[in-house]
Amino acid sequence: MAEEGEFPADLRWQGACGEASINTRLEDGRAICIRTVSPEDEGRLRTGIARMSPRSRYLRFFSGGASPPDWVIERLLDVDGVLHLAWGAIDLSDPAQPAMGVVHAMRPDAGDPVAEFSVGVVDEYHGLGLGRLLTATLLLDARGRLEALSAHVLAENDAARGFIRRLGAQHVGQDGPQAEYRLEIGPALERLRMECEPPGVADVFAYFDALAAG
Repeated sequence: MAEEGEFPADLRWQGACGEASINTRLEDGRAICIRTVSPEDEGRLRTGIARMSPRSRYLRFFSGGASPPDWVIERLLDVDGVLHLAWGAIDLSDPAQPAMGVVHAMRPDAGDPVAEFSVGVVDEYHGLGLGRLLTATLLLDARGRLEALSAHVLAENDAARGFIRRLGAQHVGQDGPQAEYRLEIGPALERLRMECEPPGVADVFAYFDALAAG
């Protein structure tokens, strides 16, 4: 039997994950991995978006259609680790290993200190701390490369606005129904490191601390 806090061997490396992934658990104890997104994830991405409710798709993509246009899917999968950072979470408790959520940071130029931030979570995983885990992962990946993230959120999306404000984001503009927020990476990470909920946040910090230590 695995020691407390460790994952059984049959959960640690299932096909969707690997040594470069972050293994942790959600607030309900479900085993997950978080890893970078690649073009090979197109099927998981499309299936995950289809599993979102029309309301969630509208709040994330500003459209309630069953799927975004192909060019949007291609853009979400075009991850190079410089202009576009993206991490996804996979449910290891489900034999199908479905995508649970994805977080992105995109910028037009490598010298731009601010990137556009977005996060989406499939409805059945709402309320389990996954959005915070994904955001912590992205912030740590962007640390040292970016100064801040910019997020455009529909004014009616109270949950998203409350979430990003709790991380210290400031409202910097309004374009019709879209509110723009700026999230400074350093202060946001300081807030997250002091928090103990969800417990998986500590695993995310430990992963990047180990990378930094070499």
